[in-house]
Amino acid sequence: MFSNGGFVQLLAKTIYAWTRTDQRRCKLCVFTMGNACSNNLGIPPAKGPNAVGCTDFMMDHTTQGTFFRLYYPCQESESAEKPDWIPCREYFNGLADFMKINRSLSEKIFNYLFGSFKIPAYLDAPFKTNEKCPVVIFSHGLGAFRTLYSAICAELASQGFIVASVEHRDESASATYYFREKCESERRDEPLPKTSVSAPDNLVEEWMYYRALQHGESEFPLRNKQVKQRADECIRALDKLIEINSGISVQNVLQTQFDWTTLENSMDLCRIAVIGHSFGGATVIEALCKEVKFKCGVALDAWMFPIDEEIFPRVKQPIFFINSEKFQWAGNISRMKKLESALIQRKMITIRGTVHQSFPDFTFLTGNWIGKLMKLKGDIDPEIAMDLSNKATLAFLQRHLGLEKDFNQWDPLIDGKDDNLIPGTNVTVLQSAI
Repeated sequence: MFSNGGFVQLLAKTIYAWTRTDQRRCKLCVFTMGNACSNNLGIPPAKGPNAVGCTDFMMDHTTQGTFFRLYYPCQESESAEKPDWIPCREYFNGLADFMKINRSLSEKIFNYLFGSFKIPAYLDAPFKTNEKCPVVIFSHGLGAFRTLYSAICAELASQGFIVASVEHRDESASATYYFREKCESERRDEPLPKTSVSAPDNLVEEWMYYRALQHGESEFPLRNKQVKQRADECIRALDKLIEINSGISVQNVLQTQFDWTTLENSMDLCRIAVIGHSFGGATVIEALCKEVKFKCGVALDAWMFPIDEEIFPRVKQPIFFINSEKFQWAGNISRMKKLESALIQRKMITIRGTVHQSFPDFTFLTGNWIGKLMKLKGDIDPEIAMDLSNKATLAFLQRHLGLEKDFNQWDPLIDGKDDNLIPGTNVTVLQSAI
């Protein structure tokens, strides 16, 4: 998610020192947000015709199950709440570990900067749609987790999709959790303190944090193993949605208020896509190779390093690469271009003025100065960049899922026909490298 942990650590300590007095707390708003105590920052609401609901699902309390946040069209409700963007403090700790910052220091900073933000969706709101919904499985980037791409996932849900944002258990997420069964001594003793998430009384919450490379360890074997697991987790999430759609009774380990039986016969299982950012973009390619039920994929600023090149000829579905202007390099682009085909549509565009973090929600939650300093923002307005990415994605999905929508009005974006787009890439790649 973030580069240059040493700089961020220094910046975090500087910010923390400034927050010691009330007078400087207001100055912090200027420093980080761009205008004093502004309420203008936040994840933009979805633009589609449907209200958006969200809920969490965990099948099998162990690491072998699947865990995702589901976004879906919902009934509008005045009483429904919007969930916190960062679900609980352990995720702050995970981000601290990933960025190599002291946990107690970072929790105060992250909670101050981001603790009040909400996801633009109603928690556990009743499902509602007038037609069967196409399905998207979403894969997050390195050091992220299931809630950090809510602007993308909520927009898709507002346009009529059911979206499962997977939280990966391959130790590439900054934090995630599962449960273990209580041992005999724990059952005999007094009840443990209430955990940060709802779970049955016989289970104990266990947290899994990001695994950094060990000294002298080669990166490719680790990342290659992880991308394979990630693809399997995406496929398991899809399999679980297929069961839910067929009316099979499912057990959600998390004790949410959402009625899963309302999703029976709600999904169009002939129209399924996979989308991901960065490491999630590599996961898209791996998942397409492993599962033909995915009819197409969208890779957002994909990090191609973890993938075995030998799988490229085995990927038969259309792929859309949407890249940032500042992240890509020749070696990465050359691997994308090895997927080019005369028979299968493979498209690529680049959004001008964007950085790698123009796709996660962080780009909306910091002001211009600090956002650019921490490379969370590019030169382009983040809402314009996200709007272009989402519209191009919707047009591509309509084309290759056979949707009867009006997303084809944005077909020119697929070919980079906009002042803020570059057809293909801004990176020079020698033909000999392909």
